[in-house]
Amino acid sequence: MDAVQRGQAFTVTRDGHSIGELIPLRRRRRFVPREEFAAMSRTAPDISLDAFRADQDSIAEQEADDPYAR
Repeated sequence: MDAVQRGQAFTVTRDGHSIGELIPLRRRRRFVPREEFAAMSRTAPDISLDAFRADQDSIAEQEADDPYAR
């Protein structure tokens, strides 16, 4: 298990036949450095704010529910 935690993967066999793999889980980063975010943002496609708003309006319910309505 220590080797898996360090990133090593293993093939599990039974009678000489591969039946599975033991691989480390990918850890999702919780923090992206500012420089990396800025670099990714420079190459991101432009977003049409009007199209974005239209998509949101078509999906989201715009009217608030009245909790006292029967």
